[in-house]
Amino acid sequence: MTSELGRLEDLPAGYVAAMRERNLVPLWPSLRGVLPPKVPTRQTQATHWAYEHIKPLLLKAGELTPIEKAERRVLVLANPGHTLEKMQASSAMYLGMQLLLPGEWAPSHRHTPNAVRMVVEGEGAWTTVEGEKCPMSRGDLILTPTGLWHEHGHDGTEPVVWLDVLDLPLAYYLEVSYHLNGSRQETKPGQADRAYARAGVMPAPVFGRSGRRYPMLRYPWANAKAALLSMAENQPDLEGVQVTYVNPETGEDAENILGFYALMLRPGQTLALPARSPAVVYHVIEGAARVSTGAQDFDLVAADTCCIPGYTPTVLKNASATEPAFLFIADESPLHRKLGVYEVRQDDQPAMPSSL
Repeated sequence: MTSELGRLEDLPAGYVAAMRERNLVPLWPSLRGVLPPKVPTRQTQATHWAYEHIKPLLLKAGELTPIEKAERRVLVLANPGHTLEKMQASSAMYLGMQLLLPGEWAPSHRHTPNAVRMVVEGEGAWTTVEGEKCPMSRGDLILTPTGLWHEHGHDGTEPVVWLDVLDLPLAYYLEVSYHLNGSRQETKPGQADRAYARAGVMPAPVFGRSGRRYPMLRYPWANAKAALLSMAENQPDLEGVQVTYVNPETGEDAENILGFYALMLRPGQTLALPARSPAVVYHVIEGAARVSTGAQDFDLVAADTCCIPGYTPTVLKNASATEPAFLFIADESPLHRKLGVYEVRQDDQPAMPSSL
């Protein structure tokens, strides 16, 4: 069969007008656009957001707009491939840098999109989720899953910034995105992460499990970093030192649409990753790393973020020959697996950066 399909211009104008009047569109002129050969059409572009550029603008937002006028004071990390107006990093991921100043309170609400918070810098802030008060320290991951009440407050003395990651573009596309405002929450005693603080053990059924869909809401960076360092020491030949943030009672992904991970690059390490179907976000917690696609190289330092489109082989390189680098990663893998479209193309080898 020929690969050259008929064009819309080839059809009589009267025929096209008659179809449009009846809300009909011929498929064949657009077929190659929606079903291209071999590689999907992707609007997501490889994009880098440097924290040194974001922070002064975010702090200025704190001066210009009080929290009462913003509710959530956020600068969106928008991918130009989707246009800045759509405010999305990839087809299913939204990213935003959120600022909370000392003494501020971001009021309680809940919404249909799933969200997580990766703390970038500062101490003294907290997020309360369904009555559980979660302290926020650098590198901590805090879940605010779909439908759960959450609010943010700050008892410290310096600004606190965190990276928001939501599946908002997907919820918006599905026409299910909305929020509800609520009253200030009463906090409950205890923190669930303490019940799951050691690998391989969890509260015994004889005393009753949490019964909650999301039993653990805060994933302290101290625990994740310790796990990575332990893995690296215990398995010196392990090429990829990475942990997945999971539901401790089921072993499934921490949330059901996006996947979240922490990766350690050993001093001087270069890690070549094959092309996979989901888009990927890399955010540096500690250290510095180069993220290379062959066509583009991004040099990331602490608190920098980048997004790489799906089906793109990628090379990660630790910028230091003496210290490890630690990255937080978010991707669309759980969604792709649910849809049955998750794919790894081992034959697509990433091109090594010329400067390595």
